[in-house]
Amino acid sequence: MTDEAKGVLRDAHSLLGAARDLLADHRRAVSEVQGALKPLRVEAAREQLRSIPLARLKDVTDGRLRLGPLEEAGFTSVADVLEATRYRLQLLPGIGPQTAQQLHAAAGGLAEAAEQSAGVRIDVERRDEVTTPLVVALHRLVNAGPELPRARAAAQDVEQRFGPLVRDARPLGSWWRKIFARPARRERAREAVGRLAEALRGAEGARLLMSQGSVDLLRPHVSGDEAWIDFELRASDYQTLLADLAALVPEREAAEGFLPGDLAARVKHQPLDDGFRRVSLRGYQSFGARFALVQRRVILGDEMGLGKTIQAIAAMAHLRAQGATHFLVACPASVLINWVREIESRCKLAAHPLHGAGRQTALEKWVGDGGIAVTTLATLHSLDVPEHVELGMFVVDEAHYAKNHETRRAQAVAYWCKRTENVLFLTGTPMENRVEEFRSLVAHLRPEVAKQIRPHDAAVGARAFRSAVAPVYLRRNQRDVLVELPEVVHVDELEEFSRADARAYRRAVADGNFMAMRRAAYAVPKKSAKLDRLVELVEEAAANELKVVIFSYFRDVLATVRDALPNARGPISGDVAPVRRQELVDAFTEAPGHAVLLAQIQAGGVGLNLQAASVVIICEPQVKPTMETQAVARAHRMGQVRTVQVHRLLTPGSVDERMLEILQLKARLFDEYARRSDLAERTPDAVDISEQALARQIVQEEQERLAAS
Repeated sequence: MTDEAKGVLRDAHSLLGAARDLLADHRRAVSEVQGALKPLRVEAAREQLRSIPLARLKDVTDGRLRLGPLEEAGFTSVADVLEATRYRLQLLPGIGPQTAQQLHAAAGGLAEAAEQSAGVRIDVERRDEVTTPLVVALHRLVNAGPELPRARAAAQDVEQRFGPLVRDARPLGSWWRKIFARPARRERAREAVGRLAEALRGAEGARLLMSQGSVDLLRPHVSGDEAWIDFELRASDYQTLLADLAALVPEREAAEGFLPGDLAARVKHQPLDDGFRRVSLRGYQSFGARFALVQRRVILGDEMGLGKTIQAIAAMAHLRAQGATHFLVACPASVLINWVREIESRCKLAAHPLHGAGRQTALEKWVGDGGIAVTTLATLHSLDVPEHVELGMFVVDEAHYAKNHETRRAQAVAYWCKRTENVLFLTGTPMENRVEEFRSLVAHLRPEVAKQIRPHDAAVGARAFRSAVAPVYLRRNQRDVLVELPEVVHVDELEEFSRADARAYRRAVADGNFMAMRRAAYAVPKKSAKLDRLVELVEEAAANELKVVIFSYFRDVLATVRDALPNARGPISGDVAPVRRQELVDAFTEAPGHAVLLAQIQAGGVGLNLQAASVVIICEPQVKPTMETQAVARAHRMGQVRTVQVHRLLTPGSVDERMLEILQLKARLFDEYARRSDLAERTPDAVDISEQALARQIVQEEQERLAAS
């Protein structure tokens, strides 16, 4: 028995030591990140303190501090006090040693609070001796891979379970301990050895996980250049980890989509199995996946760039761990390739693209093997799946395309919604123009909830609307949950018509041709003011080695731009096959330095990931407010590492001005009812205006204006 006990104890000690080594290695790696964060936090805090007036010092003291001498000496902010020595403060008239100490202590307290709350983001343009150590320290943890959290969880479990048992079993580890142990202690030791032997038989998986995790964490540091290169390739992974380690957490209610408290509590208590997932989730993403699992039939309406695809994959991976085997994704053809790539890289489930010449073979393999089938909304109706195949989840991407129940694709979506218990709609703009359209979308999922969304809810106000849709609808915005996202700088480039532009515009107005009015500024390329400015912007981007994506609604405008920029790639347009679209995006992303990509805004603005671009040029304003938002979000999304510049080319005194008025009206309306504004002054009439009526109104107004001029 002693030899057997020794063997059990030896194996248990070995496993426990491996667990403790892994946890210690991880603590050291995290400590290196925190150490590298310190100077950046101090710097960010000092910058914040420069904007805090002196008067705030009274708020953190008894209020009797004399600030007059400081103001007379030119001190304006808390940072000025902090950067001055106490000796220098004492030299000021009216400030003695005690007051100087109080001032410095108060400023120090504010500095400490500012450091704790200071947001830190990695700026790819700042490769200095302060930021580079942080990127190098993060590199080790990022490259430990998505299995590291599971390895740590296994190590913590081993430490919690084996630690007490190893202590209890120690008397049987040697003859002298056994002799000197009391009978009750020896009995407890025998029980502990038995439990250890049983636990060791099921611990091989944990041992392998911890072994790989330790190897990854003990890799030597790479050079700064190598770390920066890896950062640019996988910025999202770095920023996610940084947000976690720096405790850069978004406002809780914002991350939970401002759901009612009882529903949010149920969502947070929903388990989320990660056994079939290869990617870590941000807090709001985990919440979104749990929301889909708790409510079963929902719309995830997060703003573009927040990772709706990842949340859907996380929900499917959880259901796979619970025993479900078959899943179906329906999406526009333009993003099918992207879905397949995301599934293959983000989870362990097989992806089966049911599209193109090999569709039937792929369908048979999916039916037989299980996994995630990806098909297009256009071909969903022709999908012949045996009745015995039970879906774990049906996902519809860009689900607003199914809002019209009379269309074939909407009827196909409705069929699969009825056949599936768990349904997840993904769309950033489900309430694009009319509340009625949003209700139609909800009707696919929860008819009883759709009946509660009355047409006049919009007139009552945003709170009533959100209250009605809370059980089925979750939306978060970038500014609320992506604390590290770089800024978007919007610039309206106003270019007066040239004489040739003006003549083309007048002809279009006289003909009542709304579309010709919108593209008149490019009708005579050699004399186009807008085109000249566009070329200037591209040349400026080239000088700074920045990538540019150029959007227009019109193919002939893009052809004109292509003639002016012969090295531009594309255009991506509606008639370009999805595979070719992805090839164009990949080539654009992988091109070293400066590159230009052309895209129709209705094609390139949906589904594709263009975060390699840091300059976006929009050739003309769009009718739909969401179209421009989606296009910008293609570049300004999670993982972007540079500030995104958005240049919109406009001609004053033209259709552009009227278009902007409409855009602003629609954007306000969407903010009020699909986001979280409490305004309630708008009427349903503003929602229901059609694009045809809008065009007629603008043409008529421009004809009257030009006739009077």
